[in-house]
Amino acid sequence: MEFSALVCDKLESYVYVLVDPTSGRPFYIGKGQGNRVFAHVAGALEDPKPSHKYEQIRAIQAAEKAVGHVIIQHGLKSEEALKVEAALIDFAGRFDLAMTNIAFGHGSAGFGAMTADEVVRKYTSEPLDQIPSGGVLININKTYRRAKGEKTIYEATKESWPISESRTKDLRLVLSEYRGFVVEVFEVERWYPVPSTTRSGRPRTRWGFDGMVAPADTRQRYINRTVAKKPGSASPIRYRT
Repeated sequence: MEFSALVCDKLESYVYVLVDPTSGRPFYIGKGQGNRVFAHVAGALEDPKPSHKYEQIRAIQAAEKAVGHVIIQHGLKSEEALKVEAALIDFAGRFDLAMTNIAFGHGSAGFGAMTADEVVRKYTSEPLDQIPSGGVLININKTYRRAKGEKTIYEATKESWPISESRTKDLRLVLSEYRGFVVEVFEVERWYPVPSTTRSGRPRTRWGFDGMVAPADTRQRYINRTVAKKPGSASPIRYRT
């Protein structure tokens, strides 16, 4: 299926969901123009790389059913569509609605779904001015979100991370960051290698740590501090600069 040129023109930018016809539940949220909403089904056939979204589409097709396409809102400017998409992704993530999106919505780190306590903390907490010497800041947005509450903050923070072996020798404090706040502070007892592979299947080593919550005086220096997003960086790891 595809929209005609006339329909595309009328839609402008829009926000959509892909729906599993068996459960009637959405599994992906996106934004686009033209026939973007239909591109995922074609992508699942053409792109062999692992993807939860593509795997779900393939499973639907294997059951000889068709993916549902629902336009949530249209007639939007591009920036408006970004905000609507982000709000829906954050809503789904907050209430564990099992989306296959791999990223938070645009701007969600600063203005996404928050509890009332988190809103107060955002606007009243002191910023983290500097990562301590011998410390590392680890962003757990992906690992904690994927766990859907089944992991503790410690379990979501302890492994596995792209840190060089030489650097681990000096790292004795881990600040765990979630959605722009330091949510816990851990003292490291030891670092250990975690065998892993790249997307292409090549072997590599990542690192995890065993540790415990830092003593109260250390913890209070950093807990609940706000963390500014580092422009242009996709790495979950940050060190003292």
